[in-house]
Amino acid sequence: MKKFRYRMESILKIKIKLEDQAKLAYANALANLNREEEMFNNMKQKKLAYENEQRLLNKGRLNIKKMRQLSDAVSIMNRMIENQTAVVKAAEKRLEAARKRLNEAMTERKTHEKLKEKAWQEYMTEYETEERKEIDEHNSYKYGSLQLHKEER
Repeated sequence: MKKFRYRMESILKIKIKLEDQAKLAYANALANLNREEEMFNNMKQKKLAYENEQRLLNKGRLNIKKMRQLSDAVSIMNRMIENQTAVVKAAEKRLEAARKRLNEAMTERKTHEKLKEKAWQEYMTEYETEERKEIDEHNSYKYGSLQLHKEER
């Protein structure tokens, strides 16, 4: 009997590589999103710090120059936060696209693995049938030889 050979093995290997690449792309997109969210949170904390410093200045001695600087810093941080919000949303969209590509790659790989398993099962069925046929032929030959021997005596 011939050796089992899955005729689409090269396609399965390519699908596995594509899935690995999709996993890396997803991991990179996730890391990028985490980095952008961290920057966003840092900006919000910085803005809160400026606002707290403003409140403390309002309670104490008036320092108009410092208050104007803090007010400018808060407005700059607001603009930066708006920009960063857009960056975070874009990173989330890239992550979602990477997730979809990963799911598609996993589905394709699983499909090819199921096809390979089905081909293996067919091969085994064929192999077992061939083996039974050889055993039957061997037994028939053996029985036929015994019958000839008995008749000659």
